[in-house]
Amino acid sequence: MGYSSCCISYPRQKHSSKVILFLILLSLAVVCSHVILIYISKTSELLPIDQIEYRRNRESLIGHLPISAVTRQTIPVALHNASKNLFESLETATLTEDNLQLGLKGISASDNEVYHDGDVFLKDYKEMNRSFKIYVYPHRQDDPFANILLPTQEEPTGNYASEHYFKNVLMKSHFITEDPSEADLFYMPFSIVKMRHDPRIDVPGIPYFVRDYVFNISQRYPYWNRTGGADHFYVCCHSIGKKAAQQAASVKLNAIQVVCSANYFVSAYIPHKDASMPQIWNRPQEDPQNLVSSERNKLAFFAGRNNSPVRERVHRIWGNDTEIRAKSDWVSNIAEEQLGSKFCLHVKGYEVNTARASDALLYGCVPVIIANHYHLPFADVVNWKSFSVVLEDGDIPSLKKILKGISSEQYFMLRRNVLKVRKHFQWHTPPVDYDAFYTTMYQLWLRRSAVRISSVV
Repeated sequence: MGYSSCCISYPRQKHSSKVILFLILLSLAVVCSHVILIYISKTSELLPIDQIEYRRNRESLIGHLPISAVTRQTIPVALHNASKNLFESLETATLTEDNLQLGLKGISASDNEVYHDGDVFLKDYKEMNRSFKIYVYPHRQDDPFANILLPTQEEPTGNYASEHYFKNVLMKSHFITEDPSEADLFYMPFSIVKMRHDPRIDVPGIPYFVRDYVFNISQRYPYWNRTGGADHFYVCCHSIGKKAAQQAASVKLNAIQVVCSANYFVSAYIPHKDASMPQIWNRPQEDPQNLVSSERNKLAFFAGRNNSPVRERVHRIWGNDTEIRAKSDWVSNIAEEQLGSKFCLHVKGYEVNTARASDALLYGCVPVIIANHYHLPFADVVNWKSFSVVLEDGDIPSLKKILKGISSEQYFMLRRNVLKVRKHFQWHTPPVDYDAFYTTMYQLWLRRSAVRISSVV
């Protein structure tokens, strides 16, 4: 009887243990869920501010004020009655310190101001120029991979010129130090674009090259090991760069990635840590002669191949429209088209980034961003709502209604701010104050560590 009693009670004890284990696991799951939710709520920059506000206020934006890029500010001069003198009074040349003090003093992050905080930007910019130092890992001219590690001698060209401009300009700048103890950040100068076209590496070999490069510098120098790479960065404008850290987790999690394909929906890009850089096409560095005076009779313009469902939808709906010119191939008179259009569309292709936003700004055309999950370039510095229209893929059927719903006064504000901000999206050799190089450096300066580590722990 005692034995049978034991046999009866044993299954009950086993069942009870399973219930307790289940409750413990369930409790842990609930706690973890709450921690994740708290983290998401505290790090809302996983979505850019403009897209968060756009989604929160979607109904009111579509019904009354059709974009998140403007406010109900009345400007007394309508665009079609504006004289050339009014446009000519806008600052279209190099942004000087006097202009900044005039135009940025006391700015708050309202929708009609170009900078989130002009006072902070001006102060920080001066300090960055004075004290920011970069140490570049040295490589010899006879290195087998010198073509990948050293600056290119030819003029930057193609879709990924930003990467080459940055390296070429940085290496000749006052930010470079040969003393690692002075460095705020360490630059790993490998070129993803050059790897892409090197038959010894090609696309499949890029992650392994990056892995081996990090291993080599961590063995030869102490700087990577003391921070786990948190004070290191590399620059990449090719979309293939999102695969660069696949074999080097510390690069993905710790190092700063300055990239053009800044897609916060893809795990390879981490907002806060990484930085978004504008992609460009190589254009003449001089301003178009009729940048200010050009008559913009067309509502909107876009030209690009059908290499994504988003573009296919744009072409299908608006390809034959008389007010929105949507071409499924490139056009030879691209400058004329953009100078003659009020709005220029930046539509996602293979990736969220294209050079069309920078091109629109170059020609004084208000960019319309249609690229979900795009962490817009220089969002730390400039307020995209003040000079662009940021839409979702789902807004494509309503595109004309949204754009035509923008009043002349609202458009004038956007256009005025385009002429103010465009200098941040242009590359120059040598660099010019507040251009794309200096603004990229400012983003890096914001991401430097507050404490400089001088010895291995």
